Amino acid sequence: MGSTDSSKISGIQVVSLLAIVALLIMCVVHYAQNRVVGADAFGSATPNVRGDEAREAMYYTKLVDGSVQCNLCFRECIIADGEVGFCRNRQNRDGTLFSLVYARPSAVQVDPVEKEPLYHFKPGSTMLCIGTAGCNFRCSFCHNWHLSQKSIDEMPRVYDLTPHAVVQEALKREIPSISFTYNEPTTAYEYLYDVAKLAKQHGLNVIFHTNGSMKPEPLTELLKHTDAVTVDLKGFTEEFYAEVSQARLDVVLENLKLIKDSGVWLEIVNLVVPEYNDDPEQIYEMAQWIVENLGADVPLHFSRFFPEYKLTNLPPTPIETLERAYYSAKMAGLQYVTVGNVPGHPLNSTYCPQCTSPVITRVHFTVLDMQIEFGTCNFCSHRIPGIWD
Repeated sequence: MGSTDSSKISGIQVVSLLAIVALLIMCVVHYAQNRVVGADAFGSATPNVRGDEAREAMYYTKLVDGSVQCNLCFRECIIADGEVGFCRNRQNRDGTLFSLVYARPSAVQVDPVEKEPLYHFKPGSTMLCIGTAGCNFRCSFCHNWHLSQKSIDEMPRVYDLTPHAVVQEALKREIPSISFTYNEPTTAYEYLYDVAKLAKQHGLNVIFHTNGSMKPEPLTELLKHTDAVTVDLKGFTEEFYAEVSQARLDVVLENLKLIKDSGVWLEIVNLVVPEYNDDPEQIYEMAQWIVENLGADVPLHFSRFFPEYKLTNLPPTPIETLERAYYSAKMAGLQYVTVGNVPGHPLNSTYCPQCTSPVITRVHFTVLDMQIEFGTCNFCSHRIPGIWD
């Protein structure tokens, strides 16, 4: 196993130092200009004033005492009149549940699809990214906590973008995909659902990046209008999920199987947090579960943690830890494993599992070279799963 992966690394096409430096500078500039919070990629945002245009929520039950039960995610919140659910985005108004973030995104920008991360889905293309506020998890390491751990009323500004306006922006700018990302899209389900249905009618791709905690019925319905999903598999023990995210692992695992069985393209990302979920044995078990339940060809991305939110006392993930995670996953049988948030690292590229040649060479979010045609490796004709056209 070790010798095979060493040959993969040595097989990368040589890129000049100046080219790498230039690309890294481009990545830094791109990040500075397109930060999630505060980026006015689509003109000035409107003041954050709540009106009466909130949309009635989907998937809830009215109860006899005037409260309602939300049936969108595993929490099944019972919400009294005037109150909001755990995600902060769904409010009971006189016995009717409403979404507070419908057509009110807090972040709108254009990103490369590699940033999702999606590495086997139209490499080098762009996506129109939409983020709102709120989340149904409470991850202590969240790097988008400015959005996810606040309510929409706490946002300094919001955009006024109806589903029609979102789709028209993508068409006008010739952006092939729309993605709901940055915060948990489950909490903006109605907005995502309406955008997705309309986008598909206009030939656009629909993506969302999720913690994987929807209930099966709304997830199944949404997947009918979805092309690709990135799921955060945050760890591989119930204790980790409970302690760090106030959530449940079993729900995520069942939804991973549901997404895979639906035929929608699936990729998985695992943020490796020092001292929390970096045990190589647990990572091996996680990868083995993916192989046995989803397939050896599901891409798994190990992402580097940086101190953020409530975990500022920890150091960034050592690169050696990410490399150990990579080899553990490969030993478990996964064919497509990458390391992210380490610009310039050779394991950020994609290699053919048969001939070990680099089929997609990347520096961070930038594709330098692609050796896949008609879904096969240009070097040995091995089939590389994904959506390439």
